[in-house]
Amino acid sequence: MIMKLDLQSEVPIYTQLVNQIIEGIASGKLKLGEPLPSVRSLASDIGVNLHTVNKAYTLLKQEGYIQVHRQKGVVVDPVGMPPVTAEFLEKQEREIRPIVAEAICRGMNKEELLQMVERIHHEITQSERSE
Repeated sequence: MIMKLDLQSEVPIYTQLVNQIIEGIASGKLKLGEPLPSVRSLASDIGVNLHTVNKAYTLLKQEGYIQVHRQKGVVVDPVGMPPVTAEFLEKQEREIRPIVAEAICRGMNKEELLQMVERIHHEITQSERSE
């Protein structure tokens, strides 16, 4: 999986890494149990600080997306993805709310917003089939 980072973005690099790995899992580009590069290797490959990759991996581990084994290294959790919980739903709503509010302020209607969500969902879930 190729990482696409925007070093000029206001979004922290570790957040971009987390988001891209989660999208890779969601799209099927990263399979359950698949190994990920070591912290040192990924940091070197993408040209960022070791601590940046370590922070991304730590967050992914805390959320249940990856496991870190002493022998196997970092792998996508082979058991499966974390479930939808009340805490997850609250987090999603907190994060989506300002996006919806900004869209409304800019004149985007509900149908346009829903179409965008549907398009993004389709792009992510269909990306592996098109490759």
